[in-house]
Amino acid sequence: MSKKRRTFDIDLPDEDVTETFPAGKVSEPERRGPMAAAINENAKSLKERQRIEAEIRAENDELAHKHVRLQKEGLVVERIAFEKIKMNKITRDRTRAADFELPELVESIKAVGLSNPIQVEENSDGQYELVQGYRRIAAFKELLKETGDQETYGTIPARIMSRGASLELLHRRMVDENLVRKDISFAEMAQLALHYAADPGTSVDDPEKAVKVLFNSASYSKRSYIRNFIKLIEVLGENLKFAHEIPRALGLKVSAALEEIEETARYIRRDLKELGDNRSVESELSVLRKYANLMEGPDGQIAKPKESPKLKPLTGVESKAKVTFQVKRPEGAAKCTAGAGRLEIRLDRDFSTVDRRALEDAVKAFLDQIG
Repeated sequence: MSKKRRTFDIDLPDEDVTETFPAGKVSEPERRGPMAAAINENAKSLKERQRIEAEIRAENDELAHKHVRLQKEGLVVERIAFEKIKMNKITRDRTRAADFELPELVESIKAVGLSNPIQVEENSDGQYELVQGYRRIAAFKELLKETGDQETYGTIPARIMSRGASLELLHRRMVDENLVRKDISFAEMAQLALHYAADPGTSVDDPEKAVKVLFNSASYSKRSYIRNFIKLIEVLGENLKFAHEIPRALGLKVSAALEEIEETARYIRRDLKELGDNRSVESELSVLRKYANLMEGPDGQIAKPKESPKLKPLTGVESKAKVTFQVKRPEGAAKCTAGAGRLEIRLDRDFSTVDRRALEDAVKAFLDQIG
């Protein structure tokens, strides 16, 4: 008996339905764990910190450059203790004689404070070299002694210059300040020119040329007066106790007498010696007036004498004017000044490092050589 195959009906859709699948992954909402979130936050924080640090470094660099520029211009002000301020590099244009106007400066500082700080140059050893302000330091020391106020007067405001300024610039700053105040004497200016020319650290060895360097801002006539006082100081400086008190007119006449009248210097030295060390300002000036009158014409101006006046004969041996010269050395020019009872050698060398016995032998041989 044969079996019949059963047939099943299959229901197909009326239209073809094509199911599509994405080629890539199905995008789902991004999910991050706590660790990933923390790393992302740290990265953002680090970038922000780096940006802020870069801005701070740039600002610090700008401030540093500005500080250096201001320091070079002497506009940085700090309070400095007196013991850190030295006066070795440049010769002061002030005598160490009594300053009768100092009490006025003391009272002014006490009343309104220090309106103009001193100026110093920074040294490599943490010390400072004074450029301007000798009298202001003296006034602060007087106030400290008077009041005992260490906080107010134990240090002094100072404008600080960078290291490396030339000697010419330092001297010019000091000189120009005092020229503006008009209270520095012609004798002090002449003495400064002499010291500047004798300093082995300068390029000038002629005092009259030093006047042009140091007092370039002064008038031609003023520089001429200083040069006349140089002659006076060179010849009589060691014999004068109150050179800074010599008036301009008197100094010019004495300088002319020294140049025009033979033996004038020896007579002046003799008369000053007779006055002794306890002489007064007036007694010293009276000696100078005595010989200045030899050069005075009918109108009170300097006049060249027709013939040398008849003066009393001199007794004893009188010293001559100072002699200056240079000796060339491998380390530079040795500037020498010879005067009565003194021989000075200025050379860019520390003689304290020379063996004492060798130094003594050299000096002895030198003295034996010149007799």
